[in-house]
Amino acid sequence: MSAPLEAAPSATLPAGGLPRLNRQLRPVPKAPVRIVHLGLGAFHRSHQAWYTQQASDSADWGIAAFTGRRPDAAVVLAEQDGLYTLVERADEGDSFTVLGSIVEAVDGADLERLTTLVAAPETAVVTLTITEAAYGLGADGQLDVNAPDVAADLARLGSGGGRPATPLGRLVLALAARRDAGSGPIAVVCCDNLSNNGTVARQGVAGFARAWDPGFATWIDANVSFVSTSVDRITPRTTDQDLAAVREACGYRDESPVVAEPFSSWVLSGDFPAGRPRWEDAGALFVADIEPYENRKLWLLNGAHSLLAYAGQLRGHTTVAEALADPECRRAVEAFWDEAETNLPAAVDLQVTAYREALLSRFSNARIAHNLAQIAMDGSTKLRMRAVPVLQAERAAGRTGAGAALMIAAWMDYSAAATSFQDPLGGDVAAANRLQGTERTKALLAVVDPALSGDDGVVALLEGLCGTVAGHSAPL
Repeated sequence: MSAPLEAAPSATLPAGGLPRLNRQLRPVPKAPVRIVHLGLGAFHRSHQAWYTQQASDSADWGIAAFTGRRPDAAVVLAEQDGLYTLVERADEGDSFTVLGSIVEAVDGADLERLTTLVAAPETAVVTLTITEAAYGLGADGQLDVNAPDVAADLARLGSGGGRPATPLGRLVLALAARRDAGSGPIAVVCCDNLSNNGTVARQGVAGFARAWDPGFATWIDANVSFVSTSVDRITPRTTDQDLAAVREACGYRDESPVVAEPFSSWVLSGDFPAGRPRWEDAGALFVADIEPYENRKLWLLNGAHSLLAYAGQLRGHTTVAEALADPECRRAVEAFWDEAETNLPAAVDLQVTAYREALLSRFSNARIAHNLAQIAMDGSTKLRMRAVPVLQAERAAGRTGAGAALMIAAWMDYSAAATSFQDPLGGDVAAANRLQGTERTKALLAVVDPALSGDDGVVALLEGLCGTVAGHSAPL
């Protein structure tokens, strides 16, 4: 385990006079690679990599982490031998810890290294933080084989020598190499913010495999365990000021630190046929039924984040803390939470009251600059998990669902007002925004949930809510 670092005597030296963080400067032993991660980013490094380092058997569990779209994160981290500083930012101050559980940082396009590692018999776990949109599922919950990126990867796989470009395509290629090597079962652990995310990962991976080679899909069914998880740790983007804070406190240069809140949570459900680290040593919880825990997190934390992201920006705010301090945003969050709590199972001791209080404290931490624009990305995918289930449950119970509907309405308003709008269905959103009145509302709602767009009561509810969050006069 790692201990927080004390400030170094050389903290006042200019950046150019400080040594670069690496395993010579901080002699952290390298564990053998037994975990492969897809989606090297700040959250993985503040969460799964942190849990792995805290495990009592961490000396046996090294992580090889692969980037997604760009190699930049791997290049910087590789120059530091995989070491980086975790800055835990609390109201009372910062603490600094060097983490070394990532022993290889690799460009995601390096398929040779990926297939070699996944095929190795020592590798027991593949973890994923590839974002909600990357699983490629259609409205029916199955892989959309006609999506352009999926179709392109299937064509590359079918050619026999192609190089898949999507995370799932690359993972399927690597799993095929494991089958060919006879290396046995393996666990795939989804760590993205999706309801029943292990099933989502299974549908994506098995769908890819089935469209490529039905026989390979049969092997996946028999040899790959898909583990569902609920992950939680607020991890904002690292800034230049954060790099400076590490230099001043630690006396070295770290070009890839990660800032996170002190709180962390990880709930897992599923089998690990080839073993796993003792993540429970760091507080991870293993349960038989994860759905109540993931819904608590998806609705209360992530749902509130999305509501604040859209309503907050429409009201001129830039961070979660700023938006929560706005009484209108706070009331909207509390109203949505009331609806969500009503639809969580009372039979499971989820300690919702304490969880809500803790969220208010976490969201109010002004020293964590969690940018609303970052949370607002990929809204059409996120709202399906964060707003739609609560809205549907409320309507089925004979209630309005106005708290959940306001989240969708704020997203609709934001989609028209934002000058920079990032969404996997951005083209459909733009087309919908060219319509007027009820037709626009229906078209935007269809992007999120086609079934709801056919419910005249929901459409009328959204029409009444759109524009009720005070608009921002300048472009967002």
